[in-house]
Amino acid sequence: MSTFKGLLLEETEDRKVSAAIRDIDESRLPDGDVTVAVRYSTINYKDGMVINGLGRLVRDYPHVSGIDFSGVVEASDSPDYKPGDEVILTGWRVGEVWWGGHAQKARVKSGWLVPVPDGLDMKRAMALGTAGFTAMLAIMTLEEHGLTKDAEGEVLVTGGSGGVGSVATAILANLGYRVAASTGRPESHAYLKDLGAATIVDRADLEEAPKGPLGKERWSGAIDTVGGTTLHTVLATLNYWATCASVGLAASPELNTTVLPFLLRGCNLCGIDSATCSKERRIVAWNRIAKELPMDKLDAMTEMAALGDLPDLATKILKGQVRGRTVIDVNA
Repeated sequence: MSTFKGLLLEETEDRKVSAAIRDIDESRLPDGDVTVAVRYSTINYKDGMVINGLGRLVRDYPHVSGIDFSGVVEASDSPDYKPGDEVILTGWRVGEVWWGGHAQKARVKSGWLVPVPDGLDMKRAMALGTAGFTAMLAIMTLEEHGLTKDAEGEVLVTGGSGGVGSVATAILANLGYRVAASTGRPESHAYLKDLGAATIVDRADLEEAPKGPLGKERWSGAIDTVGGTTLHTVLATLNYWATCASVGLAASPELNTTVLPFLLRGCNLCGIDSATCSKERRIVAWNRIAKELPMDKLDAMTEMAALGDLPDLATKILKGQVRGRTVIDVNA
């Protein structure tokens, strides 16, 4: 039985988590009908928590982190995939309850995979990863709830310099929407302008809730990746009939608002679940991304890292020190 390298997380006797690059026997992979030779993965905030043993997102150890990956099918018992097929996996709690992409091999259920769409390669697919896929789901949701390019006001994207925010900003701008991107990092202003943001909003402007239950109308739609007070402020300042797609909740899952944005302005709050949406919707989202995101914008927001960089990156991402998208080359 062959071995492969991966970031293996183990729980110590005092219930702390240790993380190290190890040689792992293929027999230890979980059950599944498709084995993938992983080429690329990513790191996001949830990975940072898992690698640092925070939040109890992982209950069973040993474990391999990594919430998404792209790679080549190595072996398959599924009629949907054959060896040599290039595939993407996002969601299904991979990297939490199932071994994930921070290793050179993965074994998963075939229904969790989608083919790499025309217009993308495996590296760029992971430059998008769960963040890019989630950003497109959020945009699709706004459009399905009536957002159009001639709507009055800008589309707000909070957490603009993060993974979801960066991709959402670039896609929305390329589609012809006027985008207001929010960030608390002055050094990211030029980066967001280059992605297509028409306006930069200081994060502090959204962290203080309006004095009343409703504020001045400002946004034709919103993608919020922050939560907490920011989400309350966004809801209170949406235009009539506008929609906020909520993603991530990095600041807080608490929702301290009233029913007035929904009753008096007809606003919508839609949660985006990128983990378990249908395969048909996944394929639509991935194909739209491949067609509607300028690849030069994607490359500009992408940094490359090696498998051995993951422990250090996991600490940095929890401190807000990672911008845009970080692709992990698991063979580097």
